[in-house]
Amino acid sequence: MKTIGIALSGGGARGVAHLGVLKALKEFGVMPNMLSGSSAGAMVAAFYASGYSDEEIMEITTGSRFFSLAHFHIGKSGLFDMGGFEEIYHQHFPQNSFEALSIPIHIAATDIVRGESKYYSSGDLAKIIMASSCVPTVFEPVEYEGHTLLDGGILNNLPIEPLLGNCDKLIGVYVNSLSTSADNLLMKNLPDRTFHLAISQRERAKASKCQLFIEPVNMSQFGMFEIHQAKQIYDYAYEYTKGLKAEIEAFMADR
Repeated sequence: MKTIGIALSGGGARGVAHLGVLKALKEFGVMPNMLSGSSAGAMVAAFYASGYSDEEIMEITTGSRFFSLAHFHIGKSGLFDMGGFEEIYHQHFPQNSFEALSIPIHIAATDIVRGESKYYSSGDLAKIIMASSCVPTVFEPVEYEGHTLLDGGILNNLPIEPLLGNCDKLIGVYVNSLSTSADNLLMKNLPDRTFHLAISQRERAKASKCQLFIEPVNMSQFGMFEIHQAKQIYDYAYEYTKGLKAEIEAFMADR
């Protein structure tokens, strides 16, 4: 049986789409042997690899406690530091260890001083997830093992690299496709759109290295920080992936 690796992109609240994609893939009999992720994709990868169900992950990551400003602290290099998240991660990953996960995962973060991507598959799980999802200017950088770390998506928003050569078949899941309708060009969405325009060609170019590339269309209809849309995002990505029946069956045929 060939091993399957799945790389999950960042995307803020749109990261909930990964849960819908993974659910649909499972219904087609596609289960990952390893995962990689940046930012929101790293969070989903860690919870998934720890054995939490879709419903549990949704409840954890969309709960008011997870995003409550009461758990944030004013930082020096960002509006908040990420200390409040650490408590929650320790609660749900009591061993705080990559090795305790049921399948291997790789998490991407950005060393903002050296200007390079860092990939982690061991170490302090909570702190590394925090680093990977540390949005610039919003959160204070995470210091870890001599590195000053920010969001993995800055330099690599679809980290297929740790999986290349380590699995037989690779799936990339990118959840930041941009709408081409002028109706969606709201001022509040322009920073999000500008960032993803800047990186989209680089990340989409990785599709040729994946045996299956899943990119639900018009994901920019969902705001990067609009976590209240989580159920709609989840359902949208699930239905989109279910519609890829022919592509997924072709992917599975060569196993």
